[in-house]
This record gives sequence, structure tokens and C-alpha cells, in this order.
Amino acid sequence: MKFSIFGESHGPAIGVLLEDVPAGAALNMEEIAFEMGRRAPGKNALSTARKEADSPEVLSGVYNGFTTGAPLCAMIRNTDARSGDYSLLKRFPRPGHADYTAAARYGGFADMRGSGQFSGRLTAPLVFAGAVAKQLLARRGIFVGAHICSINGIKDTCLEDSPLFRSGGESLLRAAAHRELPVLDEGAGERMREAIAEAKRNGDSLGGVIECAATGLEAGIGEPGADSLESLISRNCFAVPGVKGIEFGAGFAFAEMRGSEANDPMEMKEGRVVMRSNNNGGISGGISTGAPLLFRAALRPTSSIAREQDTVDMERRADAKLVVPGRHDPCIVHRAVPAIEAAAALALLEAVQKLYGIRCI
Repeated sequence: MKFSIFGESHGPAIGVLLEDVPAGAALNMEEIAFEMGRRAPGKNALSTARKEADSPEVLSGVYNGFTTGAPLCAMIRNTDARSGDYSLLKRFPRPGHADYTAAARYGGFADMRGSGQFSGRLTAPLVFAGAVAKQLLARRGIFVGAHICSINGIKDTCLEDSPLFRSGGESLLRAAAHRELPVLDEGAGERMREAIAEAKRNGDSLGGVIECAATGLEAGIGEPGADSLESLISRNCFAVPGVKGIEFGAGFAFAEMRGSEANDPMEMKEGRVVMRSNNNGGISGGISTGAPLLFRAALRPTSSIAREQDTVDMERRADAKLVVPGRHDPCIVHRAVPAIEAAAALALLEAVQKLYGIRCI
């Protein structure tokens, strides 16, 4: 299912166009609204004060609650923009942000109000698209969920360390999705909350890691090369602002292992091939193994902070200082969890449709 996101943070609206949507799929709009609410801003002190309803208006592709087979287009209006907060940043680009690279790429013509197309605001239509993809995947018994793995070094329980996850574990991630901070260990979540509050008081921000899983995938989905499962998922995840790293299964820990430790031993169980361990994160050769698909995405701290930073004056071509004004997230990790789920769900749906065809759902 191809998708394209349109709009800018402080424009009239943002949205998404989904193509190759199979006809006849019932869409649960309440579930979509729940996913949108998980990402929405302005709900607590952990997020930006910008308040947006994030209510998608479906313009085409759905009739009487069912997909029609036509391209599905949804629009989300921007209602609480304060563009004046960003007027300074065209002249004084934020370190670590796309203010400078956008100016270099688009010659100063990009609409950078509210960070324009580089804003985390654009993850709202991504989450809508992902919510549709998750409902289509569920028809094939595939579930996608995620949680905060760590924030600023404060670690949540890893999925592989949870006996409940090894015996199925969807309930763990479904429960986390209903928490203000989507974690498995609520004690770790409270420590994360305190760290975010402290960073905000100090005019600073925090980054973290999100762990995402997909269960119910049969073996054989995906392909080698540029369209491997890792490639499709990574491509979508790097469309989420702030993502700077991806690892699958043991990831970078493979570099410290021997082959005897890294390999996943196989055995027959009830007529099926199963893996005794899952160091490869459910993927081998770009193709699913039938084990749970596991990956982690690292997000950098938000670059818009209230502390003085060194930058440049683009008009005077001289060094300068900057304190970023306006409303910004001290940490985006918790709001990015549904966006990472969406990125993974869209990638998996693409791989499933490549293998079985568009009408397979």
C-alpha cells in the first residue's frame, strides 16, 4: 500500500493519500481515533502545549464504513498554530534541526513555520495511515505494537526478557498503549517522567529508544536486497523526525558475539520450524522467519530547547547565539511510539501485498 503525506505544520491542513487499498475492508474509526489520540499534542506537561484535535476528515476511499478500492485520502486541519514563534529561526537556524539544511536545499523558499514539512506534526497523518494498515494486517492475524525501551538511559523491561511476551504477549503492548508513557514497567515510566520534567525545568530535552514488535507473521514474507523487511521498515521509520538509528534483534550487540552465540538454533515443534532464540529479530536474509519481528529505533533529543546555543546569523553571515522561543516538546519519545508502530505496519503491509497481491487482505 503506497502512501504519501502532504501539508506543513502551520499550513491549513496536513494529510495522507493511500493507494492500493483493497476494497471491502471495514474500518473501525474509533480505533483510528484512539491511535491518533496517543500521538496528539497538548495533553500533559510532558508534551508541547500546542493543542490540536487531530480529527481526520476522510475525503475519499471509504463509503458506509468500508473501503471502496479508490485511493483513500484523509485530511487533518491545523487549528492552533503560532507562526510568530518561528520568525526568528529563518535568520538564526536551530542547531541539530533542519532549519539550515532546508535553506540550503530550497533556497529559502521552504515554509518553515512550525518547522514546515520537517515537523513532528507530520507524524499525525502517518499514524492515521498506520492505523488503517494495522486493521488490514489484523485480518491476517498480524499484530504490531511498541513501547518505550529507554529514555535518557532509564530502561523499561525488554520484550525478550518478558515471559509473557514469549508466550504471545500482545496484551503487554496493548496495555502499554493505554498508558500516558507507554511502558511495560510503570515504575520505570515514573522515573522517565521525572527525568523529562527535570529536563524541561532546565530548558533542555531528552531522547530515547522505542522497541517495536510484530507477531503473527508467517515465515517467508519479504525478499533480499533493497526491499528486504529491514529496508522497508527502516525507510519508513527514518521518515519520523528525530529517528537517528535502527537495530533489529540483537543489533549492534552482534559485533561482540561469536557465531555460536549469535545463531538462532532451530527445532521442529508440532510440525513447524521454530527458533529457540531470536537474536535475528524474526528476519533472516530480509525475509521473516516466523518468530516475532523485533527492532528498536533511537530518537535524538528535540533540538528546540530554551537554553542558549551557538548558531549563525544567516543575514550577517556571522556567529550568533540563540534561545529557541515558542512551544516545544521536552521529549518526543512517548508521542513517537504510535508513529513507529505506523511505520512498521505500513512496511509489513507492503511486504505482504508484494507476496500475495493487493486483494490478499
